[in-house]
Amino acid sequence: MKKGKIFIISGPSGSGKTTLHNKLLADPYFRKRLVKSISVTTRSRRKGEVNGRDYIFVTPKMFDYKVRANHFLEWEKVFSNCYGTPQKNVCDLLNHGQHVLLCIDVKGARKVYRRFKSAVTIFIKTPTWDDLKQRLKERDTDDAETIALRLKVAKEELLEAKNYKHVIVNDNVERAAEQLKIIIRNELPE
Repeated sequence: MKKGKIFIISGPSGSGKTTLHNKLLADPYFRKRLVKSISVTTRSRRKGEVNGRDYIFVTPKMFDYKVRANHFLEWEKVFSNCYGTPQKNVCDLLNHGQHVLLCIDVKGARKVYRRFKSAVTIFIKTPTWDDLKQRLKERDTDDAETIALRLKVAKEELLEAKNYKHVIVNDNVERAAEQLKIIIRNELPE
């Protein structure tokens, strides 16, 4: 049996990576071919999120235990919350020939790519810096201080785009979703 492939979607907060990730998995063609890796997080659940579907929500104490037990393929502290990719789950899926879709930050993507050089990396960004600022404000999920921190981190993350195999400028969510689908369709093994 052939091993599966990892697809990594990254980009700064507000770039639309999660929206594009969800649109991809809503498509029946990709839903049959990709398995979503569900991240573990210490952050609070947002309205509409379901434990085990959107994230696996744990306490900081449980997250620390999982770090010490080498549970994660990668993990990062992002904006005062921790996020991690369950290692056993991803490796089991790959070993059973399934293709895994990760929606993770730039630092996590770098760690995964070091281990899986065949991973397909896709960076999502906004057309302009002003677009990114506007999107973060319009999300209405963060205070001004958190938005400022997200923008500071975004400057560093945008410098990483050149290290990704594919870059999508999310100027129109439907067009960007189609670009993402084309990239993944072309990268899927026959």
